[in-house]
Amino acid sequence: MLPTHQGSVRLFCFRGITVWLHWSWLVVAMWIVSSRQGIYQSAIWNAAEYLALFGIVLLHEFGHALACRQVGGQADRIVLWPLGGVAYVAPPFRPGAQLWSIAAGPLVNVALIPILMFVSTILVANGVPQKFPDLWNWVRMIELINIVLLVFNVLPIYPLDGGQMLRSLLWFRLGPRRSLLIATTTGLVGVAGLLALALWWQSIWTGLMVLFLGSNCWRAFQAARRAGGA
Repeated sequence: MLPTHQGSVRLFCFRGITVWLHWSWLVVAMWIVSSRQGIYQSAIWNAAEYLALFGIVLLHEFGHALACRQVGGQADRIVLWPLGGVAYVAPPFRPGAQLWSIAAGPLVNVALIPILMFVSTILVANGVPQKFPDLWNWVRMIELINIVLLVFNVLPIYPLDGGQMLRSLLWFRLGPRRSLLIATTTGLVGVAGLLALALWWQSIWTGLMVLFLGSNCWRAFQAARRAGGA
């Protein structure tokens, strides 16, 4: 189940797209920021890192929303919650429009890579790693977070961006139903792999993410099986 604006705080509106923050984000944020240790000399940088993480997530979701509008679809809401962000988009029901609406999110992360690398280069040139180690560690962590988010999102696991892009590409040749069936079948295999990793790492957070992905992938798989036609 995806979060909605019910139980959420309205943050701002940009170009007709309203951004909401779910109440659970605040609870998880306080827990993560207060429990994380060993990275920075000052704990305030933990909060700055968490805010930057969701800043990147928000840019990613705006990529989806603005691309959807570009192809004639509807997008008026983004909800941030502990597992990331959700852009409520409704692109036209054709593979090209669907593909661009989904691919634009990861492309934002791709565009951020050279920008963050440039910032790091400037900081090194000015001796920031030695003078301000917390700032340097924060920038390096943001670089890492952006790359991890990019790689994770393009995994071919429906409903991640990678799984939806796979479905859109297959749609050109196989139609909407068969493409969804193949994409969700592939996604369920990927979910099994992520579940094994979660158990290996003994990570509750990864386990919750896998359960969320698995439940959504399974529902889409069942919908594809029930649907008739192409």
